[in-house]
Amino acid sequence: MKHIPIHRLKDKTSAGMEIRCTYEDDTAKQGKQLGIHRDDHYVFFLIEKGDGSLMVDFNEVSIFGPALYYILPGQVHHVLASYNVNGWFIAADTMLVPAHYREVFENQIAIQQPYALSEEQYQQLLATTKLLHQHFNSDPEQPFYIQLLHSLLNSFIGLAAAGYCRASEAANTATRPYQITQQFKKLLKQHFVKHKSPSWYAGQLMISESYLNEALKKTSGSPVSYWITNEVLLEARRLLYYSELNVKEIAHAVGYEDHTYFSRIFKQNAGKTPLAFRQDYRK
Repeated sequence: MKHIPIHRLKDKTSAGMEIRCTYEDDTAKQGKQLGIHRDDHYVFFLIEKGDGSLMVDFNEVSIFGPALYYILPGQVHHVLASYNVNGWFIAADTMLVPAHYREVFENQIAIQQPYALSEEQYQQLLATTKLLHQHFNSDPEQPFYIQLLHSLLNSFIGLAAAGYCRASEAANTATRPYQITQQFKKLLKQHFVKHKSPSWYAGQLMISESYLNEALKKTSGSPVSYWITNEVLLEARRLLYYSELNVKEIAHAVGYEDHTYFSRIFKQNAGKTPLAFRQDYRK
């Protein structure tokens, strides 16, 4: 494929979300049909039983039910394996995920992990999910259909966010360094193609570069420059592995006019040239 496919929610539904139950025989089949792709929306998985694995941005993620997991918009992913998995799939337009919940889901610079559920937590999420599913499949012409649908979706997302808060002890991370890290991460995802200078991000956050470095080291263990380069290389690796763009096109896509300079930066950080990376990973 020339480019990594992007699945757009609006192409499937006008309701801003979709929900379906996944059964043992269907999960692997659906995963194979979807293939390698990105989504322009959030995806949540509520797994009742079974286990499976996904590849999410070069990280293999294993999920054992009962558990909750989500994929962020823009992450490249595909199903690796599925063993007797029963559960639920919920897709939600980013606009329907309140900002305070998005901060929870995006609070890890590294890859997010599945959240193992207690029986009580699972039953609470399951009851909300079933109500959401029932209403989604009811008559869309009834009064307040969309409003009720989005309210139920908000309840599910709120329960999911609360669970992840408890799992990561997010209450203890609501500090100034944590807030700075969140703001930096949001800026980075939006502007890494055009802006690669730590001082630019510090300026946007109206703090000194040294304080930005200090905050990121405290919350993630690494400085600003590491995370800028990491974001660039992650997108470059996605394009090298999943697309047919050549190195020059990929260099331009991640913000480098000089593709030889890009190749040099890539080799310094990845330990091999872009073409060697593509060849090794496609064996």
